[in-house]
Amino acid sequence: MRSVKCLFLLLICMFVVPYTQAADKVEFTTAPVTNNGERWRIGYFEGGEYTDYQKILIETVKGLMKLGWIEKSEIPEQQGEQTAQFWQWLQHGIRSEYIEFVPDAHYTAQWDETIRSQLTEKIIARLNQNHLDLMIAMGTWAGKSLANDRHHTATMVLSASDPLSTGIIKSVNDSGYGHIHATLDPNRYDRQVRVFHDIVNFKKLGVAYEDTDNGRSYAALDVIERLSQERGFKIVRCHTLSDISDTARAEASVVDCFRDLASRVDAIYVTVQGGVNGNSIGQLVKIANENRVPTFSQSGSEEVRKGLLLSLSQAGFRYVGEFHASTFVKVFNGALPNQLTQLFEEPPRMAVNLKAAEIVGFNPPLLLLGAADEVYRDIPSE
Repeated sequence: MRSVKCLFLLLICMFVVPYTQAADKVEFTTAPVTNNGERWRIGYFEGGEYTDYQKILIETVKGLMKLGWIEKSEIPEQQGEQTAQFWQWLQHGIRSEYIEFVPDAHYTAQWDETIRSQLTEKIIARLNQNHLDLMIAMGTWAGKSLANDRHHTATMVLSASDPLSTGIIKSVNDSGYGHIHATLDPNRYDRQVRVFHDIVNFKKLGVAYEDTDNGRSYAALDVIERLSQERGFKIVRCHTLSDISDTARAEASVVDCFRDLASRVDAIYVTVQGGVNGNSIGQLVKIANENRVPTFSQSGSEEVRKGLLLSLSQAGFRYVGEFHASTFVKVFNGALPNQLTQLFEEPPRMAVNLKAAEIVGFNPPLLLLGAADEVYRDIPSE
């Protein structure tokens, strides 16, 4: 009865509560403006290829279009998940009097610590020469490399799983540096695990993650451990490889963990990591469904579209992309990154795959379907 009441209250809130964006410390306009007659020059750094990075970058560009900084145009469907490919398209696929995505300013460390170290030094040297006006640091690796006082270029940390616990920023309200900003939603994973437990009422939750500081952060393991004590469920763990240059090994490690977990748990929380991507998700869906194990995607609704059971809907990252775009252009209008709010809580709506629900024997409550703005009725064939 407690779970039903909690679910009812949560889903009612989903109907009436919009996304949360705290107020900036100082008001700044988002109106388009040049950099003294020149275009603002943007660079990009990522730890390595990851499926969410390209999506977030695309939605940020769409947000800039919506604000009038880039002429509106159709962005073609991208082949693969590489941001480098999309960055190349940006050189000729958009028109803007105000912004330039600098052709030779896209950097990826390929999940290699040696390359990351070398690129960090190269990028910081470039920033200190004032060759770029704003740097996108995509993900935890890039954020940890550039969130420091070794340079003073405006740096926006996007898609870091937990920039607070990993030390990228000092607090929700203060990054610790005038030129650093990191978007965060400190309660996102708490909301996810709570709603998953309210809906499925699992006793044993499977979690596959890399047993490193970054891996535990990606998986929000501290949140899961706290809620396991509060709600009385057991965590069944399996260790994977994530931040490595050999993506195939990372993928295989997650597949192996799913095979191990599927016979021992009531549900699996599918965490963000290098081995969960477009190449592996079909296998993970197949393993979970064959064993009738409900799943919840930490990443979001794209993985639900591909066959996982549930997630909180992110509307294709549109909302956070618009938030990023607004933050960028306020910086171009004179704001210090640390003057702008870092807090962004996405609209609390659901994504559900009804075919997965049928296979695992889960009958979605009508309230859940009413609160879902992304409902998928099949699972794509591999």
